[in-house]
Amino acid sequence: MPSKRASSKKGNDAISMLKADHDKVKKMFKDFERMHEAEEDQEAEQLAKQICNELTVHATIEEEIFYPEVRGAIDDEDLMDEAEVEHASAKELIAQIESMSSGDDKFAAKVMVLGEYINHHVKEEQDEMFPQAKKAKVDLAELGERMLARKQELMSQMGMEQEESDDEETAEGGRQGQQRGSHART
Repeated sequence: MPSKRASSKKGNDAISMLKADHDKVKKMFKDFERMHEAEEDQEAEQLAKQICNELTVHATIEEEIFYPEVRGAIDDEDLMDEAEVEHASAKELIAQIESMSSGDDKFAAKVMVLGEYINHHVKEEQDEMFPQAKKAKVDLAELGERMLARKQELMSQMGMEQEESDDEETAEGGRQGQQRGSHART
């Protein structure tokens, strides 16, 4: 068990998990732009819906678990408030995108604007919030475990593939060990 914890600190701590999500979504937005330019409307629409799902899960684990912990540990109410307002704006665009199809006016524009919002939000988290969380000595390994369990639960509820499970298999407990442990906490 101790080696599982050590392994968790390297790959599944809260900040590593959030950064991996950020990288994944950034790539998805680039792929969307390429598909849109190539007029691959059906594929672009499908990817846009996947982006919305990924962002919904990501925002939920940040709002339910990460932000409350960080807010309590750092002294930067403005940064935390701004992050929550940015989430609200992104959720509004996500709702609009989810109710549209690729043939609708401004569908692609809304997805691209969402990408710009997300890029701004990611930059602030990674440049400001994450360093403050590290400096405040938030237990990022324990937080990452709770976030991973909640992420898996949300992805399962939404019928999403759990690609992130590759990370957890590197922990010596393997997938089943971590899932058993994570279900006990939720």
